[in-house]
Amino acid sequence: MARSGSTDRLDPALPGRIVAAVRRDLPLAVLDLAAVFASYFVPLVLRFGGEVPARYWRAFWSFGCLAVVIHLLSNYLLGLYGQMWRFASVQEARRVILAGTLAGLVVVGLDLLPTGGLRPLPLSVVGLGAALSLGAVGAIRFQSRLFGFRRRAAATATRRVLVMGAGEAGAMVLREMLENPWTGLDPVGLIDDDPRKAGISLHGLRVLGPRSAIPGLVRRLAVDEVLLAIPSAPGEVVRDVAALCEEVEVPLRVLPSRRELLGGRVGVRDIRDLRIEDLLGRRQVETDLRAVSAMVRGRRVLVTGAGGSIGSEISRQVAALAPASLVLLDHDETHLHDVLADLNGAPATPVLADVRDRDRVLSVFEEHAPEVVFHAAAHKHVPLLERHPDEALATNVLGTANVADAALASGVRRFVLISTDKAVRSANVMGASKWLAEQLVRSLDGAGCAFCAVRFGNVLGSRGSVIPAFLRQIERGGPVTVTHPAMARYFMSVREAVELVLQAAAMARGGEVFTLEMGEPVNILDLARKLIRLAGKVPGRDVPVEIVGPRPGEKLVEELAGPGEEPEPSAHPGILVTRPPRPRPAELRAAIRELEVLAGARALEELAARMKGYAVEGFAAAGGGVALRPR
Repeated sequence: MARSGSTDRLDPALPGRIVAAVRRDLPLAVLDLAAVFASYFVPLVLRFGGEVPARYWRAFWSFGCLAVVIHLLSNYLLGLYGQMWRFASVQEARRVILAGTLAGLVVVGLDLLPTGGLRPLPLSVVGLGAALSLGAVGAIRFQSRLFGFRRRAAATATRRVLVMGAGEAGAMVLREMLENPWTGLDPVGLIDDDPRKAGISLHGLRVLGPRSAIPGLVRRLAVDEVLLAIPSAPGEVVRDVAALCEEVEVPLRVLPSRRELLGGRVGVRDIRDLRIEDLLGRRQVETDLRAVSAMVRGRRVLVTGAGGSIGSEISRQVAALAPASLVLLDHDETHLHDVLADLNGAPATPVLADVRDRDRVLSVFEEHAPEVVFHAAAHKHVPLLERHPDEALATNVLGTANVADAALASGVRRFVLISTDKAVRSANVMGASKWLAEQLVRSLDGAGCAFCAVRFGNVLGSRGSVIPAFLRQIERGGPVTVTHPAMARYFMSVREAVELVLQAAAMARGGEVFTLEMGEPVNILDLARKLIRLAGKVPGRDVPVEIVGPRPGEKLVEELAGPGEEPEPSAHPGILVTRPPRPRPAELRAAIRELEVLAGARALEELAARMKGYAVEGFAAAGGGVALRPR
């Protein structure tokens, strides 16, 4: 027969837990007992100069023991036992103050109770004893944590760090380094360019000077690395600090920009190595997320070239804006698989298809009925396309025509072509093919869909770009090959480029060519040298740099607007807009048909020359054929 009772419901592990708790908290309670007893004993002795009257001695042993019990009980009730004081903060400090204050008020109240007109102890002794008890209990907890940290830090720290930036971010990461010696980072000083902060202390470390003091401090303090704790520091500051660190051969690490951080908070986990984009120092642009979200949220979106550098980032950012559906079209199954994995479970439909297949593209549009299209599918490598202009024509021009025609046929509302600064007065086949693609989409504007093109320069870290190529050459020990000492290019990050693409798309009304503000062009020779230094090597000594001469079709500096295009400010400071005259569709299609004929006949040199000619001079119908004309 089963019988229930209170004893049956007792946790069999409870006695063991009680014993463990008592064993854990007993040392701290004994320390508290001794501290409280001393806090009342010392003021009594001092009050009477060491000659305490017998009456007060007799009262002290009873009243003092009662005071000790009151303080320990208050500490227990307010949770000062069973805590991990090594990680205590303001909240625990408030509990210490509250427990000490409450116990002190009770003890003072008992001393004021009338007992034959005499108090057990003088009020001054009781008041001072209560205050000293509060301070002693707090010191036991917080000073023990501090001393324990110092011992652990000395034992485990492996790298001495000089921190630049005594602001909010610097304070957060400095505190984490001090409280977590397992990171192996031992901060030894601060530097800050603000003269008002010179000499002040932050978490026990002094601000030792401005950034110009870095070389001397590195030598004097035996610094192993410098941490730039200023998120979104201007490029000139990063470059200057990097140069000073290079001078004394210590690595520079940085905190990422605010936009890269979660919740705006920084910590040791966010520290990363210096990247080339930090040195290029583009100012960060702000995106009107409401306008972009309104364009995408609840809409059916299709991205061509979704597995490429730009297409995959468009896919990631669009997926985060809750579209009704997201279709990812690419002809490369590996890239398509990779971008799907990067979406972290966001719903998306992969389509393995080639934009050169007109019927297949049309069937995809009919099946998914997209409302917004980002057309990023393209060949982009300049030297390869110089040798294969027929491939540039097939993908960049005819592929664009296929996607644009399918967009019109299926009722797409907004069509965005991803273009390039190389499309402006292009001297190469790749740029010429993108210029022709621009003409195609703009020639269709006004037929029920808002067509626009977005131009930008080189994207940091994209596949096949100059930076990965330089890094591979550096890894092999060089030489790093630069085509011309004066060669310069515009650069921006993939994330920033796509944010501005989405912003431009949200502003499009049809027929525009948007140009992203790219900052100042970067000298490629300087870029190569910076990358070599980032790898911890010396240009010319450890890794040679060779000038190999410009490649076919390369300009020394790319342009962002062509003749007859007058860039105007847009509603966004990072985007310029031009509204060139709309091409005549009949002339344009006739020119493209002629190019198809040349490609079919394998007249590749003439094909390349004709494409470049159109991009530089324009085209017009003349006597049933196509003739060039100046713009």
